[in-house]
Amino acid sequence: MASNFNSSSRNSVSSWTQRQNDQFEAALAIYDRDTPDRWHNISRVVDGKSAEEVKRHFELLVKDIMKIESDQVPLPNYRTTGGNGRGFGNEQRLFKNTRLQ
Repeated sequence: MASNFNSSSRNSVSSWTQRQNDQFEAALAIYDRDTPDRWHNISRVVDGKSAEEVKRHFELLVKDIMKIESDQVPLPNYRTTGGNGRGFGNEQRLFKNTRLQ
């Protein structure tokens, strides 16, 4: 998917570790758009990122989502691994014993 990002998005994504992205996502769930000093609060949760960096990361994320939802990003061409020909073989196997409670 990174190959479909524009160059500024790709550079921003590559400078964030998986841990920082996880911290960022968790902080977004806590600090919604109505939170005073939202970006400052989120930057306190994300190791090594300033309020401006987390705000820019969010803006790039929104742009990428808008591109995906408007069909400007092609769907990946996954090879099927059996199953029903739609690529759901593994998912069905993984969820066979999963129960929602």
